[in-house]
Amino acid sequence: MEDLIEAIKLKFDLASKSSLGGAELQQMRAKYLGKSGEVTDLLKKIKDLPPEERPAFGAKVNELRKYLEDRFAALAEESKAEEMRLSLQRERVDISLTSCPSRGALHPVTLVEKQICDLMEAMGFEVLSGPEIETDYYNFRALNIPEDHPARDMQDTFYVTENILLRTQTSAMQARVMERRKPPLKIVCPGKVFRSDNDASHSPVFHQIEGLAVDKNITLCDLKGTLSYIAENLFGPQTKVRFRPSFFPFTEPSVEVDVTCSNCGGKGCSLCKGTGWIELLGAGMVHPNVLENCGIDSGKYSGYAFGIGMDRVAMIKYGIPDIRLFFENDQRFLKQFGK
Repeated sequence: MEDLIEAIKLKFDLASKSSLGGAELQQMRAKYLGKSGEVTDLLKKIKDLPPEERPAFGAKVNELRKYLEDRFAALAEESKAEEMRLSLQRERVDISLTSCPSRGALHPVTLVEKQICDLMEAMGFEVLSGPEIETDYYNFRALNIPEDHPARDMQDTFYVTENILLRTQTSAMQARVMERRKPPLKIVCPGKVFRSDNDASHSPVFHQIEGLAVDKNITLCDLKGTLSYIAENLFGPQTKVRFRPSFFPFTEPSVEVDVTCSNCGGKGCSLCKGTGWIELLGAGMVHPNVLENCGIDSGKYSGYAFGIGMDRVAMIKYGIPDIRLFFENDQRFLKQFGK
């Protein structure tokens, strides 16, 4: 009988040396330890032995059972590990880079903003930023915009409450600064502004940079010299600046500022509609009421202010026909400015 136990163990050891999957292990376990398995058959043979031999044989069979159970447990772990290895190999993802990713680039509006801010800082201006959610006072009243002005109409301005709104111009920051500081002042305020407008040349969200200079004896000539310097650096040294009379409630006198067309050099083309000029921005001398509202003596100080739409500058500078391209995140469009 002991020879039979050893034969079963030897047969199992030989069979277990080959690689076995989960299903094969289950079949093999049933063959040796199942209800009709070889170990169970050995236990059934105990009754055929003389009484004095039964205990020793039973102990040997139990030793074989314990050996087989331990080996099956170890084989199951090995099979599980092998299945995991094969699964990972089949499902392996190659995370190595086959080529270098394309480099990011600054947005065209950001390029224009950076260029203008660099120019203004070179002239001694300080670059400041302010809140995008403003009060009615700083966005309108402090800037001499009366309650019946069209800019206050709901179709132009996004109101949060009766007195809180999304700023329509970064000029609001100029009022905040003039309240807290005394002249001389030279600041520019870039940032996003919001108006209820949307077409090929207008967006409900756009980018503006406002400039302000307040000191003694500042004149319209100082304003024209500043804007000429900006235009020549943005569009080329051949660029000329032209002032046309206009009206803004926060400046007096007020002017619309045109530059010679960067496409035709002032000769006339489809871009400038044959005039040779392109309207660029609004500007003027700071209205005495605005200075007085902010606690500055308008009899002693004067100043100029201007507001540049950076999206418009980018459209002119780079020949972009539709302002909505700036907000669509189309890589085919944006990658042109990364060179």
